[in-house]
Amino acid sequence: MPKSPKYLLIGSTEASSGKSATILGLFHQLDQMGLDVAYGKPLGKCLKESQEPLIEEDVEFIAQSLNLPANRVLPTLLALNETTLQQRLGGEDKTDYQQSLKSQYLQNTLGDLVVLEGAANLSEGGLFDLSLMQVADAVDAGVLLVFRYKSLLSIEALLSAKQLIGERLIGVIINDVPPEHLQAVDNIMGPFLEGQGIPVLGVLPKSSLLRSVTVRELVHQLNAAVLCCADRLNLLVESLAIGAMNVNAAVKYFRKRQNMAVITGGDRVEIQQAALETSTQCLILTGQLPPPPFILNRAEELEIPILSVDLDTLSTVEIIDSAFGQVRVHEPVKVECVRHLMAENFDIKRLLSLMDLKPGKTLS
Repeated sequence: MPKSPKYLLIGSTEASSGKSATILGLFHQLDQMGLDVAYGKPLGKCLKESQEPLIEEDVEFIAQSLNLPANRVLPTLLALNETTLQQRLGGEDKTDYQQSLKSQYLQNTLGDLVVLEGAANLSEGGLFDLSLMQVADAVDAGVLLVFRYKSLLSIEALLSAKQLIGERLIGVIINDVPPEHLQAVDNIMGPFLEGQGIPVLGVLPKSSLLRSVTVRELVHQLNAAVLCCADRLNLLVESLAIGAMNVNAAVKYFRKRQNMAVITGGDRVEIQQAALETSTQCLILTGQLPPPPFILNRAEELEIPILSVDLDTLSTVEIIDSAFGQVRVHEPVKVECVRHLMAENFDIKRLLSLMDLKPGKTLS
């Protein structure tokens, strides 16, 4: 009779904490250690339209990135959206999702370890009996919590999570720590959490590359018109600059930033010119005023897309800020970055020890 796999559920206390990125980096290390690993995300959000069975975009991307065979990718049971919530609340959806989870996820042919991606926070999915703890209890999973660092005050949310998750909490990864806070996390926060019975398995420094968004995503979010360089929309934007000052101040400001999107008025030709000569990945023009031909020509030469938006500056900034807060790891350069960060800063051997898993081979 085949040995049943262990189950590890990757959770978070809030959305966009870095679960998918953690899974990409974790799988790479598990593969290097010779472990046979399967992956699933019971509760989906970013789903492809009209697909049956449900195809979750993150699941598809992770499966492709990791070259997982079909029998190592578990089905997404539910799309969480307004329609499915209304059906559940109205009594139309009487599905026993706990039973579905057990019948589809508790298979004896799934290798050594099954890594599951949890919902956005600790309570999401509860209406369908698919919250973090409901999933963990159904498949008897240990929980690895990915936690986005904000300040030392963040520790209170982790202590609350420990109270809820209890003995199932294998450990935490503290993610997105600014360089100037790393010492405090290592010397104060980490030891305190360990003393509270919360193993700190990784501290991942903040990465501007991982928090970057493509110009294509900005075009989509802003509903922007692309005035030039439509073939360069895969460029990654790491920061945002607003060109509202005089040109001398703007030049100094732009030179301090890297890989930026510059927002300025369509009539601010001197600002547009200054932006094109610095580390700009795209120029976003407000006010629906077209730039002069020489600006378009220079942008074409430098291969910098220019976007035009039917929005004011404040609305544009708010939309882009929101895009930075919801980034996904869907570019190969980000996958490589994640693998490197996890290899350098995550204690894979301790995780396996805590889960009583034996590697197939030694990690060099």
